[in-house]
Amino acid sequence: MADDPMREEAPQRFYGFDEDISCVAVPAELSILPLRGVVIFPSAIVPLLISRGASLRLVEEALAGDRMLGLFSQKNPEDEHPDPEGLYSRGTAGRILKMLKYPDGSVRILVQGLKRIEVTGYTQREPYFKAKVRHLQDTYEPSKDVEAMQVHMVNQFAKFVSMIPYLPDELQVVVMNIKDPGKASDLIASNLNISLEEKQDLLSTLDVQDRLEKLSTILGREIELLELGHKIQSQVQSELNKNQKEFYLRQQMKAIQKELGEGDGKTAEIEELRRRIEEANMPPEARKAADHELERLRLIPPESAEHTVVRTYLEWLVSLPWAVSTDDNLDLHHARQVLDEDHFDLERIKDRILEYLAVRRLRKDPKGPILCFVGPPGVGKTSLGRSIARAIGRKFVRISLGGIRDEAEIRGHRRTYIGALPGRIVQNLRNGGSNNPLFMLDEIDKLGMDFRGDPASALLEVLDPEQNNTFMDHYLDVPFDLSKVMFVTTANVLDTIPPPLRDRMEVIELAGYTEEEKLEIARRHLIPKQLRENGLTPDNLRFEDEALTRIIRGYTREAGLRNLEREIGRVCRKVARAITEGRTEPVVCTADKVREYLGAERFFSEMAERTEDPGVAVGLAWTPNGGDILFIESTRMAGKKSLTLTGSLGDVMKESAQAALSYIRSRADRLGVAPEFYENADLHVHVPAGAIPKDGPSAGVTIATSLASLLTGRPVRPNVAMTGEITLRGKVLPVGGIKEKVLAAKRAGVETVILPRRNETDLEDIPEDVRRSLQFRFVETMDEVLDEALERPASQRPPSSVEERAGVGREQHIARA
Repeated sequence: MADDPMREEAPQRFYGFDEDISCVAVPAELSILPLRGVVIFPSAIVPLLISRGASLRLVEEALAGDRMLGLFSQKNPEDEHPDPEGLYSRGTAGRILKMLKYPDGSVRILVQGLKRIEVTGYTQREPYFKAKVRHLQDTYEPSKDVEAMQVHMVNQFAKFVSMIPYLPDELQVVVMNIKDPGKASDLIASNLNISLEEKQDLLSTLDVQDRLEKLSTILGREIELLELGHKIQSQVQSELNKNQKEFYLRQQMKAIQKELGEGDGKTAEIEELRRRIEEANMPPEARKAADHELERLRLIPPESAEHTVVRTYLEWLVSLPWAVSTDDNLDLHHARQVLDEDHFDLERIKDRILEYLAVRRLRKDPKGPILCFVGPPGVGKTSLGRSIARAIGRKFVRISLGGIRDEAEIRGHRRTYIGALPGRIVQNLRNGGSNNPLFMLDEIDKLGMDFRGDPASALLEVLDPEQNNTFMDHYLDVPFDLSKVMFVTTANVLDTIPPPLRDRMEVIELAGYTEEEKLEIARRHLIPKQLRENGLTPDNLRFEDEALTRIIRGYTREAGLRNLEREIGRVCRKVARAITEGRTEPVVCTADKVREYLGAERFFSEMAERTEDPGVAVGLAWTPNGGDILFIESTRMAGKKSLTLTGSLGDVMKESAQAALSYIRSRADRLGVAPEFYENADLHVHVPAGAIPKDGPSAGVTIATSLASLLTGRPVRPNVAMTGEITLRGKVLPVGGIKEKVLAAKRAGVETVILPRRNETDLEDIPEDVRRSLQFRFVETMDEVLDEALERPASQRPPSSVEERAGVGREQHIARA
């Protein structure tokens, strides 16, 4: 039922305020027309649009009668069907002056406000509202205060009209000629563009003096806003004039330079840089620096050395991928397929990448992870980074940190130096052309440090997801956001990486490959690669599985795959030579032909042979190149109670040997060794491969077993290897690198591995096929180690026949009873 003022009409007119309407009689009951967004004051003449059925019917019946109706504003202008409670209780009685009908069915009426009224009760709700009303009279007593306030208000309104272009100047004259302060305030209020609530408050205020005070306050506020708007407009116009003047002068300067034949090249250069700055979409701080340097470049003569410095700096700024990103391929099935194509096994790393993609699908902008792949050479750390980048659809960027000693390699040089450049981080981001590549920092464990600074400390900011969003290169001197970059680092060992830097990375270990995994990788990846690189096809050369197994066992003994690939490449080169010499039939590399191509085997199992004699035990060691086995030999000679340790041993390993000897001496009776065995003898413990430094506590149980084997005359069982730290009380403590050591034992042909009890949970990281092929013995004391490792004395060995075994069993049963 609500109706709008006629927006398309001219501003509402003020005529009628000089007309005497006091004699117009207003009935005690009126039809109520709800108004939406407009308040009509007494004496004001306002056009209204009537468009809905109930309002149209009200207007028709009013025109057929006395043309009188009540004009009340809605409290909520958006309410399409207001109820009586949705209307203000005070409004204006009005009469319809004119009506116009339009082809669309809507009606325009011109209404004039007559008197203030208040609803006392509604008598009809359908089809339109009717209500009983009472007249409201203005209350005021003539006084000098009221007169002064009216004069002040009229002056304010005159100033207001002069600042509003759409209000006619004669409005000032009309207001000045109205003597009644109530009518003057109604005229002014009806011509102000103020809120509905403020207009309704003015209509409801019957005390003329209060109404004048409120209206004066509103006028003062509106005038202040208009003055502020004019001031802002004047400033904007002044700035526009200034820019137009500069543009005019620049055009004149270009014309003068063109006439003189000067400056054409420099101007074109600056305009080109300006265009590239616009296209770079830099953040505000970088844009501010670029604009400042561009202005400097415009003023610097081209022959100045500083001109080249500034231009180079701008070239770096505009060429960086500030807003260039690649879209991640978040399809987990595609990523899994790519990872499986490129790498066999490595399930832990593949699962981590799929987890990252799953998080990206759920959260649109996570921080890039910092992964650190740690493992021996040749296990595929670097190639794994390329595969991850391909799986998620990112650019791949790699830098090698091996041997870097200068902090400026990471952060760049300051521009004050001659030939200054940004650091490798920024350089490779520009080369990659994206602000979210997969960035591989290779060989992070081989960073150096000298008087030029510590590169590892400079990497702390790069590899910290909490602060690399404002990475500051010394050359750029503006922050660059690295939070979108996915950093992957590689290392052979963790010990040389500073702890603060290591703490920022998620370490994922790649221990090495089993024989079965190497065989599968050779079939899938190494052989096709070497055939391509040597110009062969699968029709020229084929490897049998037995031949590959023989190459793995007899010609390589490594955690990775590089030597295996080299040996396969040697076979391919010999076949390629034969083909170029005229051989045409296909070649099948069998186990028997391996020796023909590669010569004599370089590795063979010597476990049983080395441990035949007492005093030799086999230990397991961890090295940066993967796990390995150690033969620890002990011997005794006449002497004066000395212990000799050789084999390039470190301090910790020497202390382990001392602890092992002390344990053997304290358990001499229990082991069946004469207590004075050490009085007139010297002991010598040697670890072969003496040129290779060795250290660590994990050889303690092996040294003790070697000494016990020597002194008791009981050799160590063949194909048994062990690791663990020993205490003076004979306790076996856990050690690290279990996965690498177990894989080394498998490669060396070990059948039984003795491990500390508390390392039992580490077997979860070992492949299932390796766990099935080895026997594990978990021990807590040195006595358990010796029971598992040493051959039984001759008197305790099982008899050779069934009858003898039965007799021995009866004797033992009787003894135990």
